[in-house]
Amino acid sequence: MLDRIFDYLNFHFSVEASIVLLILIFLEAVLSADNAIALAAIAQGLEDKKLERQALNFGLVVAYVLRISLILTATWVQKFWQFEFLGAAYLLWLVFQHFTSQETEDDHHHGPRFNSLWQAIPVIAFTDLAFSLDSVTTAIAVSQERWLVLTGATIGIITLRFMAGLFIRWLDEFENLEDAGYVTVALVGLRLLLKVVNDALVPPEWFMITAIGLILAWGFTKRSVIELPQEEPEKTEVSK
Repeated sequence: MLDRIFDYLNFHFSVEASIVLLILIFLEAVLSADNAIALAAIAQGLEDKKLERQALNFGLVVAYVLRISLILTATWVQKFWQFEFLGAAYLLWLVFQHFTSQETEDDHHHGPRFNSLWQAIPVIAFTDLAFSLDSVTTAIAVSQERWLVLTGATIGIITLRFMAGLFIRWLDEFENLEDAGYVTVALVGLRLLLKVVNDALVPPEWFMITAIGLILAWGFTKRSVIELPQEEPEKTEVSK
């Protein structure tokens, strides 16, 4: 009889855990779009495709360690508004730096530029950490089971790497996408700042997801014009 009861409880626990895990993975995927485009734009500061991929790989390994540390200390971190304030200030500084940068020949602003791979890695890692201050709070609210949140974060980092790789290609293809990405970074920074000022002022998740979706949709509206080299006309010999 006891064995049946334990089997019943284990079955329901596993079903509940699976549902919560799916919710966490969905939240990570949805909330990672703005993060992914920000990291892709930062990686482009290396101006070398091979180095960009390496920066994302190494940067997200460091970001994963920082994100796990944040999850394990989330209860303690949430007691100090200074962490969210620093995260908001950092994200808004990235946005300010982007939109005040000198326009290049294509009449567009660009994110930070790096002389080496090791300059880009910490910027990528700390940018993800600033984003995680918001997403980890959401994940902890969904489930108090740390192993579930840690599993969701692990899958989230893998998803983030995949999405950032896609955005790196798309940034070269769509003119407004980089600006759109930094506008979404500004939204996340402002949301963190509002949490510090007054929780009642913080917009709901559905509003953030809708706003970010609309901004990114605008980012995909204009393709870059790729100028193909003009072929020189063939010279024909004139018969004498």
